[in-house]
Amino acid sequence: MAENIIIRPIKKDDLHTLYAMMHDKKTGIPEWKKWDAPYFPYKRPSFRSFRNQILDGMVEGMRYLIINAGQIIGMVTYYWEHRSSNWLEAGIVIFNPDYWSGGYGTKAMYLWIDHLFATLPIVRCGFTTWSGNGRMMKVGEKLGMTLEARLRKCRFYNGNYYDSIRYGVLREEWLEQKGVLYDKLFGNYSHSHFNSSTFTKDVLDNPQKV
Repeated sequence: MAENIIIRPIKKDDLHTLYAMMHDKKTGIPEWKKWDAPYFPYKRPSFRSFRNQILDGMVEGMRYLIINAGQIIGMVTYYWEHRSSNWLEAGIVIFNPDYWSGGYGTKAMYLWIDHLFATLPIVRCGFTTWSGNGRMMKVGEKLGMTLEARLRKCRFYNGNYYDSIRYGVLREEWLEQKGVLYDKLFGNYSHSHFNSSTFTKDVLDNPQKV
């Protein structure tokens, strides 16, 4: 059940399991890749290359695992679009299709966005997807994010053109709505657990801490 969703940092012990889930030799192009920017060619990396990439991101906490009932089901990420402006983009991948369309992605993305606002001096959090991925667009809508941009017919995949889509939410918007969102997604909202407004202001005032 999606109520058991948590996110946590990647550990070295996770790397072989994660690699097998993402880049199974038997499946050719993984099913998840058909929805995650499939217009970019897929090339299966070696384990060494994969490990080095993940380890580099672990230092800054740029990738977390999505765990459901103790099992890895996906990963959330972020990257800097323009670091000096504190502009980042978030991402999410659920590897196993059995966990698609069950609310897992929305809940994991909620936890990730809340974590990013609580730990980084950002004033906005967003993600980019494409019009062929309706599930990802629904995640943005369910989380109260704004459709900030639609670049029409700029992605070409399987003989068709698709739009590039951008969703975003500002820090003040997130702080205002996150309690209501949490109640809808997880149940009763706990102010003591999610009252991060003081901490996030401190992060903004003291960016050297992060």
